[in-house]
Amino acid sequence: MPKTLLLDLHKALRGALQPIGGSKADDWNEIVASQAISTLWKTSNPADNAKREQGILVGMICMKPHDEFEGMLMAQMIGTHNAAMECHRRAMLPEQPFIGRSEALTQANKLSRTFATLLEALNRHRGKGQQKVTVEHVHVHAGGQAVVGVVEPQGAGGLRKLEEQPYAVRGEDTER
Repeated sequence: MPKTLLLDLHKALRGALQPIGGSKADDWNEIVASQAISTLWKTSNPADNAKREQGILVGMICMKPHDEFEGMLMAQMIGTHNAAMECHRRAMLPEQPFIGRSEALTQANKLSRTFATLLEALNRHRGKGQQKVTVEHVHVHAGGQAVVGVVEPQGAGGLRKLEEQPYAVRGEDTER
């Protein structure tokens, strides 16, 4: 028998915790914050743990998630960062054998690249992705005309002739 779930949307979408997880749904924000906090290594000192947990929450607020996707990405970035730093810490242990140090640094490197990928995804989502402009050799002599646009390969036959391209500019000068 299917389970019925009732939601009080007015209560569920208060948005008091929106600065933490990016959602109007505080239950969602609590889940994302809890996931980020759970990536911390716990110490034996409860006061230190509470301070570090508050640091995670303040960090999430400072990152200013605009929606649920950004909240998730930020929680993943925090977890990835924490794991990378733990790998760096373990690599620096004085009694660490070379193979252990090497493996810890390899994992730290992978985690750092994952962090960079998550940051790139966040920037793309926010519309801050880098645009790529490629300028190749272009010579337009006096009286000449140029085609500006993307010239796409057409299968195994290579590029289509300029005259066959729908955006081609045809000039009177057939010498060029």
